[in-house]
Amino acid sequence: MVFQLLLLFGYSYAHWLTRFRAQQTVQLGLLGVAVLLAFVSTTPSSPTAFQRPVLTIFLSLATSIGLPFLLLSATSPLLQVWLAQTEGAGVRYRLFALSNVGSLLALFAYPVLIEPYMTIHAQRMAWAVGFVVYAALCGLLVPRGVQTVQDQPSSHPANQPSRSNRLLWFLLPFAASMQLAAVTAHLSQNIAPIPLLWILPLAAYLLSFIAAFELGRFYNRGLVIRFLVVFLAALAYTLTQEGVTFPIWLSISFFLIELFLACYFCHAELYTHRPEDPRQSTVFYLMLSAGGAAGTFFIGIVSPLVFSANYDLSISFFVTATVAVFALWNLGWAQRALWATASVLLLFLIGKEYQAFNLASMAQIRNFYGPLRVTQGAFPPASTLRTLYNGTIKHGTQIFTPDHARVPVSYYAPESGIGLAMRYCCEGRPKSVGIIGLGAGSLAVYSQPGDRFRFYEINPAVEPVARNLFTYFRDAPVAIPVIAGDARISLEHEAPNNFDILVIDAFSGDAIPLHLITTQALALYQKHMAPGGIIAFHVSNQFIHLAPEVKALSQTAGLDAVLINSPNDESKGYYSSTWVLLTRRKDFQQQTDVVIARSSFPEMKAKAWTDDYSSILPLMNWGKR
Repeated sequence: MVFQLLLLFGYSYAHWLTRFRAQQTVQLGLLGVAVLLAFVSTTPSSPTAFQRPVLTIFLSLATSIGLPFLLLSATSPLLQVWLAQTEGAGVRYRLFALSNVGSLLALFAYPVLIEPYMTIHAQRMAWAVGFVVYAALCGLLVPRGVQTVQDQPSSHPANQPSRSNRLLWFLLPFAASMQLAAVTAHLSQNIAPIPLLWILPLAAYLLSFIAAFELGRFYNRGLVIRFLVVFLAALAYTLTQEGVTFPIWLSISFFLIELFLACYFCHAELYTHRPEDPRQSTVFYLMLSAGGAAGTFFIGIVSPLVFSANYDLSISFFVTATVAVFALWNLGWAQRALWATASVLLLFLIGKEYQAFNLASMAQIRNFYGPLRVTQGAFPPASTLRTLYNGTIKHGTQIFTPDHARVPVSYYAPESGIGLAMRYCCEGRPKSVGIIGLGAGSLAVYSQPGDRFRFYEINPAVEPVARNLFTYFRDAPVAIPVIAGDARISLEHEAPNNFDILVIDAFSGDAIPLHLITTQALALYQKHMAPGGIIAFHVSNQFIHLAPEVKALSQTAGLDAVLINSPNDESKGYYSSTWVLLTRRKDFQQQTDVVIARSSFPEMKAKAWTDDYSSILPLMNWGKR
């Protein structure tokens, strides 16, 4: 959303500048300021940043790369206008396709060629130097004595855009950007929490721009419409089928194909309705960026505020069909009836999805940090099982019977890594425990009279769920506070806590909080540990091997790393889990249960992450390890 808004500002600047006489002076002046800003680092987040995440992120990005990005984004429309003026040709729309080729190449090059081999500081300096080169070239390309667009005679006076065309310039990219944001969220939250998966839908989106603006003459409207209708209908139907699953890669492939078809249809129709008059080109790009910004704004900001569950994908399908009615109106009643019917059916789908979500859920909450859902079902033989989900990731369960209310389940079984740490850390005395990541509050089950437990949780919606829909907190024999906010920032502002155990339980899913698993973070954790304390990393993850990374961190700090893999036991409600325990205590490591449960680390080369370096790609699980 931030980058779409900055793109809108960049295209607005291009539209304004071409109507200003001192274009060279303004452009060169802003380039000079941007060059200075390119070398300025961002300011750190404050402890209260989590309370206003949207504003914090926008201000941070806007102040750090706002002006350079604005000027970069304005390059393509400005060059097209200047070339039309100096060479007397029409609008070079293929330059827009070329700019998206550059974006696509950078998208894949960054995680493969740049991030694994360069620190963040080195990346920033290299980017800043590159921007200086860009600024110099741009300064050379600004034409001297250039006219404003108002001063130029129209080369296509009979082809001025109608109001309906201008509306399409907004609606078509609006639908496409909604699809991008909604499909990306659906894939990463509901299909597979795979790190870097967001690259694929963004690549499909960029490819649709390239195909539409570079290969517009090959656009076969009838063929694209037929395929788009089929994929919209098929995927919309699957959204209404609660509990129906398909192989992960099949689901990902189908949604990526649908996304490409939808975006290609929108962008090809946009190209079809493009203006030929250079004087209208900046208005065209301005409306295009406004539609894109509005689409991502709805999905990223409005939808989480309005809806308690994630209906974004169904809404984006409905918007796509509705926009198609308008875009294809002139093709006759057959197309109008087809897409009007599709719109009605997709609107009905939203109602069915709403009904299905409410029947299957005890509670639904959605905010900036994602959708939370609590479900309740039977647990054999005659118990009730309540589960907290964030997307498709289980963040805690509880079995509601007198015999199980205070029994650890899910990832926190007695024989799991954290279970062994709780059992042997402090035999014969109360323990002090810090836990990063609240979930359902499952680890509170290990609290005993006299113990000191302290949770840290960034999502303000989680604590009410844990306290009201699960009983771990209510049944605990001690009062347990929950510290709101980013755990690392909170720990940086606290006096040493002397924890016997510090649990880092925030790595499930695709959004790995890298700042919690760096050498600087580990050094901070050690300041809060009592002598002989245990730092427990919960690294269960289907798609990324975090255990070798934690081992690499332990070696930099002189700590022993103990890997504990515990098995799945459905009869008891236990999930398979992977824990890495860091400690210097030899007596703990020599406990019989620990020796038996201890596993060997995967043979992978992992470089310890720092606040200045991290790369997920080398740790990805490609199914070969």
